[in-house]
Amino acid sequence: MNRTLYTALFYLGLPLVAIRLWLRARKAPAYAKRIGERFSYGMPAMKPGGIWVHAVSVGESIAAAPMIRALLARYPTLPITVTCMTPTGSERILALFANEPRIQHCYLPYDLPCAARRFLDRVRPKLAVIMETELWPNHIHQCAKRGIPVALANARLSERSARGYGRFRKLTQPMLAEMSLFAVQTEAEAQRLRDLGARPETIEVTGSIKFDLTIDPQLLERASQLRGQWQALERPVWIAASTHDGEDEVVLAAHRQLLASHPDALLILVPRHPERFNSVYGLCQQQGFATVRRSSGDAVSADTSVLLGDTMGELLFLYALADSAFVGGSLVPNGGHNLLEPAALAKPVLSGPHLFNFLEIAAQLRSAGALQEVDDAEGLAIAVQRLFELPRDAQRMAVAGLKVMRANQGALQRLLDGLGRLIER
Repeated sequence: MNRTLYTALFYLGLPLVAIRLWLRARKAPAYAKRIGERFSYGMPAMKPGGIWVHAVSVGESIAAAPMIRALLARYPTLPITVTCMTPTGSERILALFANEPRIQHCYLPYDLPCAARRFLDRVRPKLAVIMETELWPNHIHQCAKRGIPVALANARLSERSARGYGRFRKLTQPMLAEMSLFAVQTEAEAQRLRDLGARPETIEVTGSIKFDLTIDPQLLERASQLRGQWQALERPVWIAASTHDGEDEVVLAAHRQLLASHPDALLILVPRHPERFNSVYGLCQQQGFATVRRSSGDAVSADTSVLLGDTMGELLFLYALADSAFVGGSLVPNGGHNLLEPAALAKPVLSGPHLFNFLEIAAQLRSAGALQEVDDAEGLAIAVQRLFELPRDAQRMAVAGLKVMRANQGALQRLLDGLGRLIER
């Protein structure tokens, strides 16, 4: 399939796109808003001539934030346009850069030639930076026609994704050849991109910028103060973060098993997607757990068994409240989520076996003794209980995680150097 056929199929599929938006809007009403932006209509006022950064959703937006702040400091006269595809990503971008007048934001239009042209005519960037794996052939082609260099930052490409791209080589190879920089996390990903048709001279192994996460000391102080207010400084607290459908039942079963030996244990349960907050709260109540919603502002008491993390932008703070952390998206075949956030906070890290989106990071943490994988509710309960009862083991895991973080830092600077060469050439 070449780009012409891809575009024709995209146009033919627009009714399905509309149905998908409608279905999503039933659970998350924000999907019904700003639809014009998805076709490059009704966009906010944009100052042209800066840098365009695309981060598809919340996780990519958070990962991109240090890079964006560094670009703001390095290029003090340039505006930066940050796009995404989801309402939660939009909300996160607006919160992250609320006090930065040079940040401008809209949804990325759908990958149609007419929409891509209108978007680029409005923004006219000097450089396009795409976070991780979000590749859109028409947007990239329109950038190439205008001489706008396109970089894939913090690039990751799993073996499964590479096989998928490989099935459409006539579409993928020309698209990759039009790009100017692939700042990849590992050599394995670099080789996959070479095999798919990326020009070797455009590929640099920079590492993952997620290792460059810095923790504000005030975050840890606020977490300690809140646990003190809860009278929970000595209480065993664990977090299950970024959980997906099918994982919450497993986590709650593990927590019920934990309560048999530690009746004062507190679980902080954080669903990955906001549209699931209400259903997970209902699940907790249905199963008889005394549950407090973080969004309610109610205090956690000695009788509270579960704190539902149903707020946006607080995940690091919620990690800081806990003694150990389970990272979701890994008990179901979703590929996992960022294991480095709890590691950076010196928390022992637990996960399920499905980590195909973070194979290299997981391998490093596992080899260092900073990550333990579990398969089911019983395994999760046993692992958390061990960390509660053997604080020296928990401390060893925490220290090992911090060592892995420090050993891999520097990717952000290498990425910025590569982007600088594209802007200044």
